[in-house]
Amino acid sequence: MAIGEAEAFSERMKRELVALESANVYALMETESVVEEVLQGLEVASICVEDMDEWLGIFNTKLRHMREDIKSIEWRNNRLELQSDSNVALIDEVDKLLVLLQIPPEYEASLTGGSFDEGNMVKNIEACDWLTSAIKNLEASNIDPIYVKLRAVREKRAEFVLLKCTFVRRASEFLRNYFPSLIDSMLNDKGNFSERGHLQRPDHADMRYKCRTYARLLQHIKSLDKSCMMPLRKAYCHSLNMLIRRESRDFSNELRNSSKASKSSTPLFEGPAGANQPASITDSPADAYSKMITVFIPLLVDESSFLAHFMCFEVSALSQSDASSSNPNAESTSTSSVALEASASKTSNNPAELGALNQCLQELLDGIQEDFYALVDWAFKLDPLSCISMHGITDRYLSGQKAEVSGYVQVLLDDLETRITILFSRFVDDACYQIEKYERNVRQVGVVPYIPRFSQLAARMEQYINGSRDLVDQAYTKIVSIMFVILEKIAQVEPKYVDIVLLENYAAFQHSLYDLANVVPTLAKYYHQASEAYEQACSRHINLVIYIHFEKLFQFARKIEELMYNMSPEEIPFQVGMSKVDFRKMLKSSLTGLDKTINAMYRKLQKNMTAEELLPSLWEKCKKEFLDKYTTFLKLISKIYPDEKVTSVNEMRDILASL
Repeated sequence: MAIGEAEAFSERMKRELVALESANVYALMETESVVEEVLQGLEVASICVEDMDEWLGIFNTKLRHMREDIKSIEWRNNRLELQSDSNVALIDEVDKLLVLLQIPPEYEASLTGGSFDEGNMVKNIEACDWLTSAIKNLEASNIDPIYVKLRAVREKRAEFVLLKCTFVRRASEFLRNYFPSLIDSMLNDKGNFSERGHLQRPDHADMRYKCRTYARLLQHIKSLDKSCMMPLRKAYCHSLNMLIRRESRDFSNELRNSSKASKSSTPLFEGPAGANQPASITDSPADAYSKMITVFIPLLVDESSFLAHFMCFEVSALSQSDASSSNPNAESTSTSSVALEASASKTSNNPAELGALNQCLQELLDGIQEDFYALVDWAFKLDPLSCISMHGITDRYLSGQKAEVSGYVQVLLDDLETRITILFSRFVDDACYQIEKYERNVRQVGVVPYIPRFSQLAARMEQYINGSRDLVDQAYTKIVSIMFVILEKIAQVEPKYVDIVLLENYAAFQHSLYDLANVVPTLAKYYHQASEAYEQACSRHINLVIYIHFEKLFQFARKIEELMYNMSPEEIPFQVGMSKVDFRKMLKSSLTGLDKTINAMYRKLQKNMTAEELLPSLWEKCKKEFLDKYTTFLKLISKIYPDEKVTSVNEMRDILASL
């Protein structure tokens, strides 16, 4: 642009600006008409804009009113929809409530006047299920609190309770009459009981089957009104008690009538020595007791368990193993599975329920013990030793009772065991009394009769053992203790023959009980005690015989022993009466005629001995004891009189052997 200097350029620009402004003013003056038209147009446009603004204000006001109307309509529509939904929900709730309050006609007919025959029990149970559920649904805990105070709900609840009371009263009355009628029908049937020549085992399977028909009914009665259960339980127990007592009485009587057992010749301690020989057991009265126990104890356990389930006691169930253990002689017990299908098993026992069950069991089984007692007493009179078998049988069954529902059966077995123990103790006491009588008799010669008789008694008692040995071992302890005490007293009657009486009787005791002592620990203890007493008596008697015939010899030896306590052996020959001359005189008087002296000693042993079989062993003991004493004598003499010639031990042994 040919810019050179700034000032010149600035001037040039100013000139061009002035020229441009002049041209613009000129152009504006030329377009004045156009500007006026534009201004008129702008004025018209401004008027239109003002009119438009007014119309827009009017439209805006109308739209605002329309929005308010639409909002009001929408709010009212929402209210209507909410009300409609609420009405639908209310109708549903009312329908549900009506279902709870409505009584189906068929159920109402069953509850108020239906029959309790076996064919109608399904309908009755369904009606009970509905009634139980209906009452439960109207309880405050199971219904909405807003319904609890509704008059309709209160009235229906009262109606249901009245319906429940009516049904429970009718059902209870029916069952109270049904149980006696069922038992009466069984009592009237003679085929259910033992008769002469026919032993009938009780069979309650049909009765239980009929009772199970009403098991669910009893459960509903208990859930509806527990107070009605006690009269029903009493009615059932009283009726069944009559049946079981009749069965046990007839069974027990027939057992005694049909038994071939006769009065046993049980070995006693009185009478002639050869009497009362033991006999083998053929028909023991304990067999009748065993049959009674085998038949009735499982029956009573099953009835106890059935009662606990059938009458809805909240106690633990009797397991199959417990039921089987109640009959240890049987392979299986068909009635042990008495759990009702509808019964809910309980894992823990309610103390109040268990107490009520025990009370009912006592009513159910009370009086049956008398038949068992009568059988025990009868068996004891025929054969007192049968108590051993009966005690073992009872103890075995007693150990099998584990379930609490059979508690009364355990009490019965306890009482039986106690009664058997008392009766057998009476027999043992009588035996001890007979033994004690020997003390008051004249002097006994030889073996006391009660010793061989005890061996007979023990052999027979061992045949009766059936299980525990406690009863027999206690009897052995008591009888043998009395025997030994009385034997010692009898021996003291004649002091001269004390040891002879003792050794003969203790030897007889060992001989008669040798076989039994090998297998019976209690008798083995007394066998060893008798053996020790026998050895002591033999020793005393042999020493007495030896001293009688060699008194001077062993008195001289005793003096030497006494002097040796205070002086040396060399000084003894110089004591008064102990010189060599005195020694030779004593030796000559003692050993002269040795054959005759030893023969006299043998005859002394033989004298007053009634058990000849004991003499050889006694004589051997005597020779051995004499040789031992003589050996000791020679040892003393060799110290005091070493130069004196005395018969040696070997020579003395040869002399004894030659006689």
